[in-house]
Amino acid sequence: MKKKSILDLDRLSTEQYKNTDKLPFVVVLDNVRSLNNIGSVFRTSDAFLVEKIYLCGITATPPHADIHKTALGAEDSVDWVYYENTTDAVKQLKSEGYTVYSIEQVNNSIALQNIVLKSDEKYAVILGNEVKGVQQEVVDMCDGCIEIPQFGTKHSLNVSVTAGLIIWDFFKQLYRGL
Repeated sequence: MKKKSILDLDRLSTEQYKNTDKLPFVVVLDNVRSLNNIGSVFRTSDAFLVEKIYLCGITATPPHADIHKTALGAEDSVDWVYYENTTDAVKQLKSEGYTVYSIEQVNNSIALQNIVLKSDEKYAVILGNEVKGVQQEVVDMCDGCIEIPQFGTKHSLNVSVTAGLIIWDFFKQLYRGL
């Protein structure tokens, strides 16, 4: 097997990407403090056609060199908006007909492998702060919570790893060759 070169990958330009149909899927970052995590979420969102990223609270916004370090330009291709309060972002999403899930460990959460999405509906997922997770008042506003089952000694995953798993799972269910 021969590795593909960057030219073999035939990627879209930023302008072409902006004009490409996206999934009906928004990622919300609730007080995510690490600029590298934010950049990673942008990069994964670009790879899997996320419609938009909502950056909330203390979550930094582009342009920023440390976001760019991991986003590698995805902060320019993926649409984003800033909200001072995550609760306002959730209200906006719900008013636009999105089903909103927090990615959080709660009683009666839905295990990621059991989530069933409908291709004709719109979804948003909220990823929380690296230490405190999603704010309880935000969890309370959501339609449900999704939990990634874990079987080792640690009780959580890095937020950018969590985003990758969630975005990939939603992509697999929602992508129909737009």
